[in-house]
Amino acid sequence: LVNGFEDDFVPKGAVFTAKRKEARRVMLGVAYQLLGQKFADDTIIVSTGGRYEFRNKGIDILLESLKRLADEPSLDRDVLAFINVPAWVKGPRKDLQDKWKANGNQSEDNCQLSVVNSQLDTPVITHELYNMDDDKVLSMMRAIGLNNRPESRVKVIFVPCYLNGDDGIFNLPYYDLLPGDDLAIYPSYYEPWGYTPLESVAFHVPTITTDLAGFGLWVNSLKGEYSQLEDGVKVIHRTDSNWNEAADEIKNSILSFTKMDTKLVTELRRRAAAISKKALWDKFVKYYLEAYNIALNKVNN
Repeated sequence: LVNGFEDDFVPKGAVFTAKRKEARRVMLGVAYQLLGQKFADDTIIVSTGGRYEFRNKGIDILLESLKRLADEPSLDRDVLAFINVPAWVKGPRKDLQDKWKANGNQSEDNCQLSVVNSQLDTPVITHELYNMDDDKVLSMMRAIGLNNRPESRVKVIFVPCYLNGDDGIFNLPYYDLLPGDDLAIYPSYYEPWGYTPLESVAFHVPTITTDLAGFGLWVNSLKGEYSQLEDGVKVIHRTDSNWNEAADEIKNSILSFTKMDTKLVTELRRRAAAISKKALWDKFVKYYLEAYNIALNKVNN
């Protein structure tokens, strides 16, 4: 069954604009403290999130796509990707906390450059883990060379905690950080429905998903063919045998997004939000009523 939701938790108007501005300040600020590197205002912020199902949620293929993007010569804008997936977290990194606190929770502006302009050790993660050596995200990042080298246009930051507003680093809940994203990516290998991409489009964030997620299949059904990024949601075709093709398609979709002008991106954000309006409970409850009727009729017969 398709799953509806209510969008009364999505801010509107000036409140949304303010939350987007604050979310970007915090995310770019954390990246600056961690990496010791200035990020331009037009940095593309990408995220994924959900349960720590490394293969099912497509975290593996997303990391591969980001590596390929980092190796792409035509990429001319910074891409900052956050992997927001709760892991076996020990707590916030004290060195990052101290640096963040010493500079008044600022980004590159008004910071003591002698203190800030240096990269922390292990500049790919915001919190300590109990299993740093064998964590799957960190292990794959090491294996494929996603190590946030200063010269790379693509930086990846693993946020291995619940973003409940009290994580010790961001200290903003997930729904207050989500508006700051430019692009959300959920390249699922298996997902019966998929609330995370639905939430993202509700927050006006163009989103990439796959046809192995119920949400992706539903979005395709709206168009009658594969939905494209220009529609607000890009649906990638995934099978057991097209890893390379799917990874390249995700990479190329992110690259294409970085080339879009402000007017087109604004339109994509509008189209993404419009898709979410078609998934409200008042549109989907009929399917549940039909299912209950079928069940009752079988019991009575």
